[in-house]
Amino acid sequence: MNAVIFYAANSYHGCISGIHEVLRRQGLLKYIHCLEPKEVLSPGQAEEIDRITREYSQLIDDDFVKLFIEDKGIIKEA
Repeated sequence: MNAVIFYAANSYHGCISGIHEVLRRQGLLKYIHCLEPKEVLSPGQAEEIDRITREYSQLIDDDFVKLFIEDKGIIKEA
């Protein structure tokens, strides 16, 4: 998963937005905007995150994060 989030295959271009995308999918961020407007997901990066999530679901901590968020009331829906 780290190789896809940091996107080593694309010389680490898109690593910040890759981290933001995972956090967005977990409900911790609303958007993946970065301070640098050119910092976006690299071509194919979202699809690779999808693939890794699908193929290695046992390594994904989304359920843990969701339970923690709900238990602690960290994020309130508007």
